[in-house]
Amino acid sequence: MKILVINGPNLNLLGEREPGIYGDQSYSALSEMVMDKADELGVKCEIFQSNHEGAIIDKLHSARKDFDGVVLNAGAYTHYSYAIRDAIAAIKIPVIEVHISNVFARDEFRKNSVIAPVCKGSISGFGFAGYLMAMDALAKYSQEA
Repeated sequence: MKILVINGPNLNLLGEREPGIYGDQSYSALSEMVMDKADELGVKCEIFQSNHEGAIIDKLHSARKDFDGVVLNAGAYTHYSYAIRDAIAAIKIPVIEVHISNVFARDEFRKNSVIAPVCKGSISGFGFAGYLMAMDALAKYSQEA
């Protein structure tokens, strides 16, 4: 099994950006946790981050040929990017939406996800552990498929 982890805008600034919301661990710490989880699950994993909507869409498109599932933290694009929503719907592999913070306990606009309806599921509010939960779910889901 191959899992692609995609991180959207501003996630490269983890550890610096709003530590009261996102914690004080760095993006490299997140990446290390994800790769350790991949080793534990015995799956291959690639991590990608971009602050650009088109790059995320291109990566989702290419994922359909090379990956069995995607963990996606689309950041603010979650709330308004119908282009990313359409890319998820088009690729026909499971995508799990992840958010480090509990988006439902924050600003009103963050409570709406335009991508959730086309994702296999959503995980929010568990910090970096949400990524690991999503990877567990993809591994389990692939065994049941």
